[in-house]
Amino acid sequence: MNPAPRPLLSETQETEPAPMPQSFDAHGVEPIPESSRDSSPKDQWWIWVGANVAPINWVLGALGITLGLTLVETLIVISLGNIVGCAVFGLFNLMGHRTGVNQMVLGRSAFGRKGAIIPGVVQGLLTMGWVGVNTWVVLDLAIALLGKIGIHGGEGLKYTVAAVIMAAQLGLAVFGFYAIRTFERWTVPATVLVMAIMTVLSLTQADLRWTSGTATGADRVTAITQLVTAIGVGWGVSWVPYSADYSRFVPSRCSGKSVFWATALGMYVPTVWLAALGACLASTGQGGDPSELVIGAFGAMALPILLLIMHGPVATNILNLYSCALAALSVGVRAARWKVTLVAGAVAGVILLVFMQSHSFAESFDHWMTSILVWISPWAAVMLTEFFILRRGRIDVSQLYGNHGPAWRWRALLALAAGIAAAWSWQYGLVPLMQGPLARSMHDTDFSWLSGAVVAGGLHYLLTRQEHRSVLNKAATDSD
Repeated sequence: MNPAPRPLLSETQETEPAPMPQSFDAHGVEPIPESSRDSSPKDQWWIWVGANVAPINWVLGALGITLGLTLVETLIVISLGNIVGCAVFGLFNLMGHRTGVNQMVLGRSAFGRKGAIIPGVVQGLLTMGWVGVNTWVVLDLAIALLGKIGIHGGEGLKYTVAAVIMAAQLGLAVFGFYAIRTFERWTVPATVLVMAIMTVLSLTQADLRWTSGTATGADRVTAITQLVTAIGVGWGVSWVPYSADYSRFVPSRCSGKSVFWATALGMYVPTVWLAALGACLASTGQGGDPSELVIGAFGAMALPILLLIMHGPVATNILNLYSCALAALSVGVRAARWKVTLVAGAVAGVILLVFMQSHSFAESFDHWMTSILVWISPWAAVMLTEFFILRRGRIDVSQLYGNHGPAWRWRALLALAAGIAAAWSWQYGLVPLMQGPLARSMHDTDFSWLSGAVVAGGLHYLLTRQEHRSVLNKAATDSD
């Protein structure tokens, strides 16, 4: 793909030497200067591979078998669906690379300085919630693992493990991007190697049932749509609010093509790989629980391997905490990023404590969080339309800060609201409130990601194209 022209850089920025690696990230939401942009496309690859080498992808891959699809059908849906979702994710990473600006501040270009506060608040709250959910999942796996090898400590052991996991996550997130990049660069390759060995061993021992499925007719269509939303198109799209937070550290001398492919494939490869593995193991009749899937395939060998696999959720939480702090700064919180990260970690810790007291509440909260991701596809469609179509890949970064740009862009907000309504109407979520009337009337199908994106993106283009055309014409006249 040929990238659109980047915003013009000064002569000093174009000719300055390659930046030296740094350790502490003191940046907030201001544009990252070229001297601090020392991340390579390879670093971006490892960041997103690390975030997605996680047991959750096994469970979501096994969902296709649980819904009654055959293994062949499940693998096709996962492979093709993620092409779309991960391509969208790659495009969002180009936004950060071209501007040096984080994702929620980039939202000001579409929604206005104050209008962008709405998705910024939602993103901040969701990321804190995900930290609690993901740590809770890791904690359950860790306690089960310790019990298998004969280590028992009751509630004291449970809280100790929780404290150690939270401290590790929070420590890396407080140091910021540079620490996250280094952590992923050195730990993910070893994790991937273990995963590769595990995959080979499991598939050689598993009795795969390629064409055994129970869903037929309308039930099969329903199952396919739900799988596409969960681990197909929907998975890559669910990560787009985070994307520019990390690609903004890639220097402008790196090509947009390299950034796109590094991030899109960094999302695609581990997601499809682990989801396919989960589907394969589930097809043997072992069930969909990640620990059971691994133990069923390996027996005693699964224990040290499972310990390494827990790296994935921890790596995910690092990104959640870091992006949470940036979202808070984007909506107007005035404090150092590392201080906001500490507060976010404290809130996530409280959520984790609540989960540890009530297993049923944790599951209900997880289902609710998954269901309300319905806002992301309409928001993403507005952002893609704004950046790549209406602005043709160029943004005046100075207008995103201070009082330069419009405070509210009501047409964009209207398009977003209409898109969310359309997405909800065709969503079949995990909680009854998030099961829309169109989804229920269409045999519980789920095309929320598609209906929301088409309505929001199309309406945003129709409502604002004349405004952007006038701005572009004025700019061309001024340049003459």
